[in-house]
Amino acid sequence: MTQRLSPGDRAPDFTLDDAEGNPVDLAGARGSKVVVYFYPAAATPGCTTQACDFRDNLAGLAGAGYRVFGVSPDPLDKLKAFAEEEQLTFPLLSDEDHAVAEAWGAWGEKTNYGNTSEGLIRSTVVLDEEGVVSLAQYNVKATGHVAKLRRDLGVD
Repeated sequence: MTQRLSPGDRAPDFTLDDAEGNPVDLAGARGSKVVVYFYPAAATPGCTTQACDFRDNLAGLAGAGYRVFGVSPDPLDKLKAFAEEEQLTFPLLSDEDHAVAEAWGAWGEKTNYGNTSEGLIRSTVVLDEEGVVSLAQYNVKATGHVAKLRRDLGVD
C-alpha cells in the first residue's frame, strides 16, 4: 500500500496530459484551491456518476475558488470519448503508469465484490492555494460523494 496523504502534507507535483493531449502542470494551479479526484475507469457506471456529479456541481465549486481535476489510468482516447459523451467541463488527466496515483496514496490493494486486487482506489484530495493538503478522503463512494465533499468544504 502506498503512503496516503494527510492534511498538512505538501502534495506531490505532477504534469499529466489532459483528454486533448495538453500537459497540465499541478504547480500551475497554485493560487487556486484544487480538488484532485482519482477514479478507476472512465465510462463505467460509478465513475460516470461521480464525473457527472462533479460536472453538475462545478459552478458551485468554482464559485468557492476550487478547480477540479479528474485522474485515472485511462489512455487519452478513452478520456476524450468519456469527456465528450458526458459533456464534462473540467480536465480529465491520464495517469497510465499510475505513478501519480501511487505518489498520492490512491493506488494499492482494494476489495471489490469480495475479490482483492491491486488498482486505483477511488479517492479525493483537496489542496489549498499553496498546494498543501487540506482534506484527503480514500475509498470514497461514487454516489453522493460530491454532495458530501461540498458539505465538508462548506460550499453551498
